[in-house]
Amino acid sequence: MVEHDALTATREAYDAAAVTYEQLFRDSLRDTPLDRAFLGAFAEVVSAGGGGQVADLGCGPGHVTAYLARLGLSAFGVDASPAMIELAREACPDLRFEVGSMTALDIADDALGGVLSRWSIIHTPPQQLPTILAEFHRVLAPGGHLLIGFWASEDAANPTQVFDHAVAPAYRWWPDRLAAMLREAGLAEVARMVREPQPTDRRQFKGIHLLARKA
Repeated sequence: MVEHDALTATREAYDAAAVTYEQLFRDSLRDTPLDRAFLGAFAEVVSAGGGGQVADLGCGPGHVTAYLARLGLSAFGVDASPAMIELAREACPDLRFEVGSMTALDIADDALGGVLSRWSIIHTPPQQLPTILAEFHRVLAPGGHLLIGFWASEDAANPTQVFDHAVAPAYRWWPDRLAAMLREAGLAEVARMVREPQPTDRRQFKGIHLLARKA
């Protein structure tokens, strides 16, 4: 019930904020060259592993899905917010976008060459995260790659920290703890990027990207 209520509340909050969110973040990659670089590395390892479809889970208004497509990936987007999916379809009519939940993806086993989860786990209650990581593992083909982005907590002894978020309650994670959870789900860390907060950032947290591979 707690997890269901959290998903419902988050979906409704993003539905209400969808237009504002799209206006704020549609050009966000333009100003984050390190994020673009790691997305480029993700695209290369997926392509080198044989390609295949790539799901952008928690795609929002679709701007990152479109960027992956420009990098040559067969990308599609999934988001829990119908309003976000409507904006994504309007902005990128040539790409596929679907309403769905990361806890129960409508994607076949071993179907994907890559999964992108870019700040889409931050609203997940900690007790529900293993279910989502298990779904990531299920839908990835053997050798497929996951790129997961999140905000870092500041204390290894307190690996999950709640923080104020304009849309819905959110969580930060100690990177080593999340990497351990990936291993437990069958996803081995390949690389990570730690981006220090910049003076112009809305949140003064370290941004983490973990790249992991399904054995």
